[in-house]
Amino acid sequence: MNVIDILVFAVYMIIVLGIGFYYYRKNNSAKDYYVGGNSMNSWHVGLSVVATDVGGGFSIGLGGLGFVMGLSGSWMLFTGLVGAWLSAVLLIPKVIKDGHQFHLLTFPELLKRHYGKQVALVAGIISFIGYLGFTSSQLLAGAKLAVGTFPELGLTKALIIMGSIAMIYTVFGGIKAVIYTDTFQWIILMVGLIFIGIPISYVTLGGYETISKTLPAEFFSLSNLSWVELANWAITIIPIWFVGMTLYQRIYACKNEKTAKKAWYIAGLFEYPIMAFMGVALGLMARVAAAQGLFSADGFTSEVGLDPEIGLPMLLKNILPVGLMGLMLSAYFSAIMSTADSCLLAASGNFTTDILGLNDKNPRTIRISQIITFIIGFVAILIATAMTSVLDLMLSSYAFMVSGLLIPVLGMLYSKKQKPLAALLSMLFGGFSTLILMFLEVQIPYGFDPILIGITLSLTIYILVKN
Repeated sequence: MNVIDILVFAVYMIIVLGIGFYYYRKNNSAKDYYVGGNSMNSWHVGLSVVATDVGGGFSIGLGGLGFVMGLSGSWMLFTGLVGAWLSAVLLIPKVIKDGHQFHLLTFPELLKRHYGKQVALVAGIISFIGYLGFTSSQLLAGAKLAVGTFPELGLTKALIIMGSIAMIYTVFGGIKAVIYTDTFQWIILMVGLIFIGIPISYVTLGGYETISKTLPAEFFSLSNLSWVELANWAITIIPIWFVGMTLYQRIYACKNEKTAKKAWYIAGLFEYPIMAFMGVALGLMARVAAAQGLFSADGFTSEVGLDPEIGLPMLLKNILPVGLMGLMLSAYFSAIMSTADSCLLAASGNFTTDILGLNDKNPRTIRISQIITFIIGFVAILIATAMTSVLDLMLSSYAFMVSGLLIPVLGMLYSKKQKPLAALLSMLFGGFSTLILMFLEVQIPYGFDPILIGITLSLTIYILVKN
């Protein structure tokens, strides 16, 4: 990589770290650290939401989907749009008032008000485990990007570098640093994709005529997937908008209900169609580049044997001129860290508030929170070293949280009669049955994801025990 590209990338990293240290001085309590003092505006929160939800896993993962199936991979983020807008209408009006009135810092604290301490503790553990895995998936995405660009770096070294940077500014700055760096990072990603990555790739590969002749026609269709694949994405991704700790933190961080709803509408539009089609389009073009032999210097004369999630960073490395490579690399690292930091802070909030039981009234909470955030980040790096697929790890984390938490949340929102035992058992059986099915690689009929079994079991138990 040219020294100019390295300098561009270094300046980006310094700015991100600078934001973290700036807000280190602004945090006076756990409320500031985890929910920004309930004072954030819609555009900052909306861009932070989409940056967190799309982030590195979906950026690199979408590129992998584009590489494998073409434009049909964009349907994954259509489910994100549906989830964002449904939660804006159904969830936000029911939780933001409680969040502000009772000074809530986490999602399980809301469950505690309806179901009691035991349910909140179990929810905190499930959410913590899920976000620990999700943080690892984002760090793995960053490492894959780095290795695709600098093969000599190695995955482990790349993970250490990515994890360290994300940990430092998150540990010091809290939610305000996360949200403001997310805004900055998302702008960089959009500028990088729209004005650099896509147009230069398109021209370098020979334009539409050459690209369309290189790949089969189904890569340019929106129907190159089965209804089961779309259903699996829907039942995994849409519900996360109702149980995601990172999302509750941002709802609480908003000034009021109107601000929060606007932020969620903004996030939905950026997910689909904007990011959805840009991500898969670059993945598709990476497939074209591989077929044209553009990666032969890296040992790949065609797309055969190439990790689909590495294709996109290899494309960027081979086509971008000096200077722009550094900016584009910064753009993708932006996406990755904007999710990693949010998930790291969510896991820290779950552990500090819901598992240890510390609250905003304890003057030592903010210092303890920072120490725990650092430790969790270190553990996330270790987990990432044992994994291979960004998208698999990310969707598995989603599935575990959704199957365990969705039914109790819906019961909290819409059931007049709430029974703590019903919520507790549905969490345990729903979440861990999905985890066991995934671990044992049990084949579900018609190719459905194990999450469907987990949610069904959770709902069945909730209804039986409640009645």
